[in-house]
Amino acid sequence: MTDLAWIDTALTAARPQAIGALLRYFRDLDTAEEAFQNACLRALKAWPRNGPPRDAAAWLIMVGRNVAIDDLRRGKRQQPLPDDDHAISDLEDAESALAERLDGSHYRDDILRLLFICCHPELPPTQQIALALRIVSGLTVPQIARAFLVSDAAMEQRITRAKAKVARAGVPFETPGPVERSERLGAVAAMIYLVFNEGYSAAGDIAGLRAPLCEEAIRLVRLLLRLFPAEAEIMGLAALMLLQHARAAARFGADGAIVLLEDQDRGLWDPKLIAEGLALIDKAMRHRRPGAYQIQAAIAALHARAPRFEDTDWTQIDLLYGSLEILQPSPVVTLNRAVAVSKVRGPDAALAMITPLEDRLDNYFHYFGAKGALLLQLGRAPEARTAFDRAIALARTPAEANHIRMHLDRLARDRAVSSTNSFSIT
Repeated sequence: MTDLAWIDTALTAARPQAIGALLRYFRDLDTAEEAFQNACLRALKAWPRNGPPRDAAAWLIMVGRNVAIDDLRRGKRQQPLPDDDHAISDLEDAESALAERLDGSHYRDDILRLLFICCHPELPPTQQIALALRIVSGLTVPQIARAFLVSDAAMEQRITRAKAKVARAGVPFETPGPVERSERLGAVAAMIYLVFNEGYSAAGDIAGLRAPLCEEAIRLVRLLLRLFPAEAEIMGLAALMLLQHARAAARFGADGAIVLLEDQDRGLWDPKLIAEGLALIDKAMRHRRPGAYQIQAAIAALHARAPRFEDTDWTQIDLLYGSLEILQPSPVVTLNRAVAVSKVRGPDAALAMITPLEDRLDNYFHYFGAKGALLLQLGRAPEARTAFDRAIALARTPAEANHIRMHLDRLARDRAVSSTNSFSIT
């Protein structure tokens, strides 16, 4: 075979199952990761010659296990070896019934365990994301470092610290029971959404580096959905991410500037992602077990279904945000609801809603951007300018700062016109 792209696709798809199983064998993240990498090297040699194995994950698990055992044999000759009665040649396909029997029934728990280890509660969110991207997704340290805008050395230290915390925590490797599985599912879903948001929140000048994080998070949530096909909240999470990512091509201009939802070219929205997302949220809602991800996905669906911005059902969006406030109280949720309120009941009502939030959102860029926009609609230019100045000070990227400067430039032009008119009248 001359086109070897299929190998990379197969290795990427099999990675969570393979590393999860190898982690179960060796109970060490570094050993499991190294064993998988060695198995991938063998696959690059064997698969072009022999063709793809029937079960790529089983092949990689068996070969990786054998190679790791050989390494242990060479490095620790005086210690008893793990049971390798089932070892096979690392140059042949592991398509035997043995591989199916050994790992087929464990894939689900292995993947869940691997994801749960990456979102261990002792790890801060940034370390959870970095560890998941490295261990589960297989991104290189430089790739992850570029996405987080830090040096390779800093990201390497972050991942190393995360692995050390996991090792010290003594995370159990046994198959989780039904209660544990349910508890872990929420933590895993939250970690995947953190990965997605790291990419989604990227501004235009770095979207090329961070957009792949959205795609990787979508791949992970699809994997999770295959493991838990009847979980309405996982359907909701998948729908939410698909519907948000569908707008990616329209969210920034050619110069990297932010394009607001009302100004986006809806012809650039991805219809396939929208169709998949709408189907998932409709299916999830039929379960009648509403959750935070489902409500957010329902809001995204209303935007996706509106042919034009003017056709958006803001009343329904306001009601959905009201439900989300009850289910998951947060000043950010209230801030988002205020946007809908401004469309339904006017900027005065929206401003009254967000004013009490200022103490809790004093360091939040979007709060002062929204406040400035509402004040601008009310004709309170001096107060709007103060809010916009604060927003610029809190901007995380040049694109965010430039977006606020457009409002300030508009205020400056309006003031210049007003001064000219006053002079003329005088």
